[in-house]
Amino acid sequence: MPGPLAGIKVIDFSAVISGPLSSMILADQGADVIKVESPGRPDLLRKEWYFRGGLTSMFANCNRGKRSVAIDLQSEAGLEAAYRLCDEADVVFENFRPGVMERLKVGPEHLHARNPGLIYCRITGYGQTGPWSGKRAYDPVTQATTGYVAIQNNPEVPIPDLVRNALVDKATAYSAAQAVTAALFAREKGEVGQTISLSLLDAGLAFFWPDGMMKHTMLGEGVREGPALYDRYRLTETKDGHIVMWAGADNEWHAVFRCLGLPELCGDERYATGRARMENGESLGVLLYEEFRKWTTAEIVERMEAEHVPGGPVLPLEEVPENVQIQHNQTLYEVEHPTAGRMRQCRPAALFSGTQAEIGSVAPLFGEQTDEVLGEVGFSSDEIAAMKASGAIK
Repeated sequence: MPGPLAGIKVIDFSAVISGPLSSMILADQGADVIKVESPGRPDLLRKEWYFRGGLTSMFANCNRGKRSVAIDLQSEAGLEAAYRLCDEADVVFENFRPGVMERLKVGPEHLHARNPGLIYCRITGYGQTGPWSGKRAYDPVTQATTGYVAIQNNPEVPIPDLVRNALVDKATAYSAAQAVTAALFAREKGEVGQTISLSLLDAGLAFFWPDGMMKHTMLGEGVREGPALYDRYRLTETKDGHIVMWAGADNEWHAVFRCLGLPELCGDERYATGRARMENGESLGVLLYEEFRKWTTAEIVERMEAEHVPGGPVLPLEEVPENVQIQHNQTLYEVEHPTAGRMRQCRPAALFSGTQAEIGSVAPLFGEQTDEVLGEVGFSSDEIAAMKASGAIK
């Protein structure tokens, strides 16, 4: 079945994670996404580890369902090929430093002059202008700037740490995908095309803000203070490992006490209510630490499930695919690539009752569909051969 974005054509000049993941979200929803790479400088993710048969795992995880063309934008013939692709496009993505696309003559002004209905999405590290606009930006650097690193503190090792995945890149990708679909909707209502600008700095901070900055939202005097949400994020140690346990309301805390074999605490005036637990937080913390360490992870998880305590074990990565609910949801699936072989993928999270797109093909090899795509925009086989001979395409 065609997805909700069937009929939308996307030209993706971006590289690494933020732009490619964003355009892959659109591909997963039915858009025709054409990834444009330079013959002499492919996407850096193609050179990452976990490589086989022309693909790396990270490239595959950010470029599913796309077609790849290799075009030298610095050649006259390559630039003309890019123009023809963008003339028929609905969306363009790029994520280079400010000024790069203008120098290549494929900036928003160049493309909007030819295609006024185009949605041009540009992602930078820090913004199109300003004192940091020319700086190189990477996910861990922007994590440090936007607050993520500051709150990664374990009280036993009070040293800030990184979130060990490309959190800001991915937050930016999802923000960009939502903004593009909003712009497409506006165009359907009669608006013209437009340029969307995002930065890792802004998207990362916006994603962090709702809970991460709860201590820094209310200004002035008279604010009732207490622990922030991140202050309460803690691992719970068992006899042989760790779990995550989360209880909020009184009934959930009482369930915790019962699963630990301490039902008498449900009526204990020190711990029976939220205010009491806050006032006696230190003694409660010591008690929980001692009691959870009396049980193995398997034992306490079983007891927690019996009492409906929110929580579960800390799964090693290799055990995540075996989780019974992940298997039930069919969140993961396996595919066979002709050169890269068998690989596992994670399906799109959103399921549509009426316009669910078929899962796209595995990410393309470098330049795999160059001839096919250029033929679709009117280049003859002789013209394509001539461009190959000149190095304008690969």
